[in-house]
Amino acid sequence: MNLVNVAADPSTVVPAGATAETVTEVQHYTDALFRFRITRPASFRFRSGEFVMIGLMVGEKPVFRAYSIASPSWDEELEFFSIKVQDGPLTQHLQKIRPGDTVLMKKKPTGTLVNDALVPGKRVYMFSTGTGFAPFASLIRDPETYEKFEEVIVTHTCRNVADLAYSRELVAAIKEDPLIGELAADKLKLFTSTTREPYETMGRITTLIENGELFEKLGVPPLDPAVDRAMICGSMAMLKDTKVLLEERGLTEGANNKPAEFVIERAFVG
Repeated sequence: MNLVNVAADPSTVVPAGATAETVTEVQHYTDALFRFRITRPASFRFRSGEFVMIGLMVGEKPVFRAYSIASPSWDEELEFFSIKVQDGPLTQHLQKIRPGDTVLMKKKPTGTLVNDALVPGKRVYMFSTGTGFAPFASLIRDPETYEKFEEVIVTHTCRNVADLAYSRELVAAIKEDPLIGELAADKLKLFTSTTREPYETMGRITTLIENGELFEKLGVPPLDPAVDRAMICGSMAMLKDTKVLLEERGLTEGANNKPAEFVIERAFVG
């Protein structure tokens, strides 16, 4: 692997606007998905749900890609949930990192999947597919989310059952967490489905919204713009189709400078 360990080589030049951070933990879930944690610069501040540019030195050039921060804003480390693309410019190398290796991170976080971009409501839906679950892994560990909403519903749809391991393990751990377990206990619900491998719930999240199965299984009423809010993170097709469904039900898209009923993260599309 062509990874420059900046910590071990002080003479290595770190790209402008970036820091060199140390990998503290790596967990592989499947041949296509893994999670990793890195050190957090003392001066780094972000809002739960935002993303940042993560990179490696490949040869003599830095290669960066946008990654949602999966850890909450209060965490002393930074966590990320990544896909493995065998010929991907970054992930073909990133999937091989081990604790002690160095990862580059740009210092400026941004993103639309933040609590401030939604107007107050009773219930928030966080619709995700694949690694689109990452920003919600941050938000459901943030006490502010539970202060703002009475119900927090996260949906995670993947092709296979094993792809759901991160979300299922995390939600179970949150409910036992001494900091937010009590807040999340009665408010947080995880709804998972698969599109290929047989599972207790199958289908694209858009199908499950349209046919009402999502609401029936959760025991909640259909989407209502007066009380329901939503965040969406996933593939281009999923973003487009879910946006249409929400707008058909009277919800309006918002942004950091104009909060509304739902927001979409488009940074990872294309």
